[in-house]
Amino acid sequence: MIHGRFQPFHNGHLEYLRGAAARSDAVFVGITNPDPTRIKEESSDPLRHLPESNPFSYVERLLMVAEVAHDEGIQAHVIPFPVNEPELWSAYVPAGVTQFLRLFSEWGGTKLERMRDAGYDIFILDEGVEKEISGADVRAAMRSGEDWESLVPPGVVRVIRSLDRVPA
Repeated sequence: MIHGRFQPFHNGHLEYLRGAAARSDAVFVGITNPDPTRIKEESSDPLRHLPESNPFSYVERLLMVAEVAHDEGIQAHVIPFPVNEPELWSAYVPAGVTQFLRLFSEWGGTKLERMRDAGYDIFILDEGVEKEISGADVRAAMRSGEDWESLVPPGVVRVIRSLDRVPA
């Protein structure tokens, strides 16, 4: 399983998906912050709860992930994943799923701790690699009218354009 906010799903997320898919027959993709009324502040990532950090709805992000997975020929099961509420994980995540993580920040360490505490098997992808792109980079490019399309997979461009959802 991989997980993220995917606001929007960008080329770094594509590498994350590919890394998990190369090690699995099927990948669960958990979309975090699925319910905007339940988003909580996180001290290890102080901007993740802000409305401007979350312009796309759960369904819009689901469509992005599904389109990219289809383009890549990856069997992906897209599910909501309330990352801030570990007590709910068993209602969403099948038992025995390996959690694939990329550790680029303090927030990554927080997630790693929570996953370990919950008893998941964890596989760290891209250990020691620097983060090359973030959702904040893509959203900033969208807001400023700069090139954002090269920062996301083609399927995401198609979804965002079809929804007429380039954030202002």
